[in-house]
Amino acid sequence: MEIQKTALYKYHKSLGAKFVSFAGYQMPVQYTSGIIEEHKLTRSNAGLFDVSHMGQLFIEGNHDLTKELEKIIPTDLKNIKINQSKYSFLTNEIGGIYDDLIVTKLEKGFNIILNAACKKNDYKIIEESLSNKFKLTLHKDLSLIALQGPKAVKILENIIKGVSLLKFMNGNNFSYEENKVYITRSGYTGEDGFEISLSNKIVERFVKILVSKGAQPIGLGARDTLRIEAGLCLYGHDINETTTPIEANLKWAISKRRREEGGFLGYNKIKSNINGKLSRLRVGIKPVGKIIAREGVRIFSQNENQIGSITSGTFGPSVNGSIAMGYVKYDFAKPGTKILLEVRGKKYEAIVNELPFYKKNYVR
Repeated sequence: MEIQKTALYKYHKSLGAKFVSFAGYQMPVQYTSGIIEEHKLTRSNAGLFDVSHMGQLFIEGNHDLTKELEKIIPTDLKNIKINQSKYSFLTNEIGGIYDDLIVTKLEKGFNIILNAACKKNDYKIIEESLSNKFKLTLHKDLSLIALQGPKAVKILENIIKGVSLLKFMNGNNFSYEENKVYITRSGYTGEDGFEISLSNKIVERFVKILVSKGAQPIGLGARDTLRIEAGLCLYGHDINETTTPIEANLKWAISKRRREEGGFLGYNKIKSNINGKLSRLRVGIKPVGKIIAREGVRIFSQNENQIGSITSGTFGPSVNGSIAMGYVKYDFAKPGTKILLEVRGKKYEAIVNELPFYKKNYVR
């Protein structure tokens, strides 16, 4: 299959980006300053991410669409406001997660941001579930960029007036040089910031203006370290078709009404998880010392019984130490529990840690 490129590929190249193949796309993993520097810049200033590989799915419909979508998405779509966004999932029959999503309610339907590796499969699942009753558009003409960090709001307000008034997880239509752009106050770094959907035709021009105002282009490498510090899941690693939202420590993302009423795929399994039938839980883990515990590292109890495995791990520049996430048997999930990690055949001490590792700076 031919590898795809975003509309900003040439621009990334001109900045000296190193590329990796990710979800069928050539994506910048880092620029010349390196991952740690890019990470720190996002936390202290404003980082600019090209996330155009993600799927932008618009579904046109009314009250009936809301009812149909609630059969596969466990969010209270009926009661969210116009332009409000929610983090949610596409669930399967056994309560597993086909994908995690950001769902935004619009005046004429819903916009759903899909993970790049899942978007084609998600489209099929949603289309089949909706029985071809509604118009679905998976946009190929739109780019998606994320501006993240404490200075993001000042930089963007300089270019597009009114964005500073947006509340966290809310969006709206704005205009840039007579072009329509849709902006939500959201992100994947633990920082205040925005995700901006705009035409492929104007994205490079827009990005260059953001950079001229102080934003720094950031690659996938720092995006990963930022999201792990913030305790955020990466689909296909920390969550997948076999993990339920409750096991993934994401119960908060299933709204109260839906937890009580159900009516969505996998509800029976999810309800039994909520009622205490939970064998494992996603937790934060801090290795003692300098070892980095990557995905796949096995987790053991102190008496050396295997109790789980790591799903994401890195060095966290903002916390200045090794951090990881993984699943452990429920009895070992309490913060402060001492565990062992097997790295290259040798066992090292670690401690179960509260998530997130880094205090989130969202604007509420």
